[in-house]
Amino acid sequence: MFSLSQFLTLSALVFCTGIAGILLSRKNLIIMLMSIELLLLAANMNFVAFSRYFSDVEGQVFVFFVLTVAAAESAIGLAILVVLFRNRRTVDADDLNALNG
Repeated sequence: MFSLSQFLTLSALVFCTGIAGILLSRKNLIIMLMSIELLLLAANMNFVAFSRYFSDVEGQVFVFFVLTVAAAESAIGLAILVVLFRNRRTVDADDLNALNG
C-alpha cells in the first residue's frame, strides 16, 4: 500500500516535469501541449490520492470530468496544430508569430 505522502511526492515530480517541459521547450508546440497534459495529470493524481485518503468517491468522479475536458482540449489543440503544419510546414512557435493580429 502506498501512503498519501508517496502519492503527493509522485504528483509533485510529475508536475515539476510538466513545468520543466514548458520552460525548456518553448519552441515546439507539441511538447508544450504534452507538458500541459502532465500538469493536469499531476492535479488529477492529487484528487485521487486525497479521495482515497479520505475514503470519498467525489474526488475520483471529479477526475473523470477533468479528463474529459483535457481530452477535448488536446484533440482540438492537435487539430489546430495539424492545420498549421499543413499550411506552414512547421510547428515551431517562433515561426508562427506571423499569426499575431
